[in-house]
Amino acid sequence: MSVTALVGAQWGDEGKGKIIDILASKANVVVRAQGGNNAGHTVVADGVTYKLRLIPSGILYDGTTCVIGNGVVVNPKALIGEMNEIKASGKSVDRLKIDARAHIVLPYHIELDGLSEKLRGGSDIGTTKRGIGPCYMDKAERSGIRMCDFIRPEVFREKLKSNLVLKNKILTDVYGGEPLDFDEIYNEYVGYAAALAPHVCDASVLVYDAIKAGKNVLFEGAQGALLDIDVGTYPFVTSSHPTAGGFCIGAGIGPTLIDECLGVCKSYTTRVGKGPFPTELDDEIGDLIRNKGGEYGTVTGRARRCGWLDLVILRFAARVNGLTSLAVNKLDTLMGIGKLKVCVGYEKGGSVIRDFPVDISELADCKPIYVELDGWDEDISKVKRYEDLPLSTKNYIDFIEENVGVKVAMVGVGPSREQNLLK
Repeated sequence: MSVTALVGAQWGDEGKGKIIDILASKANVVVRAQGGNNAGHTVVADGVTYKLRLIPSGILYDGTTCVIGNGVVVNPKALIGEMNEIKASGKSVDRLKIDARAHIVLPYHIELDGLSEKLRGGSDIGTTKRGIGPCYMDKAERSGIRMCDFIRPEVFREKLKSNLVLKNKILTDVYGGEPLDFDEIYNEYVGYAAALAPHVCDASVLVYDAIKAGKNVLFEGAQGALLDIDVGTYPFVTSSHPTAGGFCIGAGIGPTLIDECLGVCKSYTTRVGKGPFPTELDDEIGDLIRNKGGEYGTVTGRARRCGWLDLVILRFAARVNGLTSLAVNKLDTLMGIGKLKVCVGYEKGGSVIRDFPVDISELADCKPIYVELDGWDEDISKVKRYEDLPLSTKNYIDFIEENVGVKVAMVGVGPSREQNLLK
């Protein structure tokens, strides 16, 4: 039996989709436990590129049960669109399960998200404007509509009607927006509910029973540790828990049921949106990394900010997730760059900081302390064994292990599942 949690060890966009796909090929159950369609995984399989947003990556394998847990907020329209894309590719969605406790993203959440960001002006957070934050707000306020409500037409009708009275008042009186029409939303979304109803279940029981039966279970992470609502770079974070603890909350299982925690990172650092970024490269090297690495968002298409690898961040991720191993992606992107810099600590006010700061105002004043390492010019994208990598590439990986205190189990030398080497 193997129960593995996979998490992003940076600000998200670490290439988790490829690693998840590799692990999902051996999993009986794959579980997504937080976030919504504000996150995305790109998986290249058999020459076909899949862009998954809500559906777990195990959907590409026959016989694998894919679970959307209670911690996920589900946009029904987006989910059905994604299911149709999967079916059009020749894959089945019959084994997709959705927890009855998962909350529903509705049009008023999306409207409120966009209007609130607009009102913030230059102080906006940089959300994807997909209604994720407002949906989690309703969940915390206990006014949210859950999947178990959504699939019962009369319950959905009453809850939607009640909620829309207040939401329209906020939309018009606070933000100066237009009110939303109840009948239009209800008539559209009741159809989505009917389509999703056969997939709804108590996913906590399903996952628990699978673990107890000795099945291989993979908890699929979205986003990254630095975007966690509690321990991330608040307020420039997501609205949920993309750390290992989030799987317990968002899938309804206890922490002792998880055996391993694999953190995924890039061989450099990226982030999307606003907030301090100590190793950011606002120069030609940053542009080179962005273009070579294709650093544009799966969901939004936004250009990612790029910088040198930051080991302070990876030590933070190791601590808050309890990482047992690392997967380092996109080593091929660094080919031909020359000397490579790696941040091993921060300098602030004459002091050396090794632990990631709590306060982003403190982080904004930190200057990276770099160690320079040899790069590599060889084309490593066709290398099939870790042992055949250039010495400087292996030294780079060894340096990460030594400074983070976590073994590197996998390295990525390209976007496809075949371009992943076991160490």
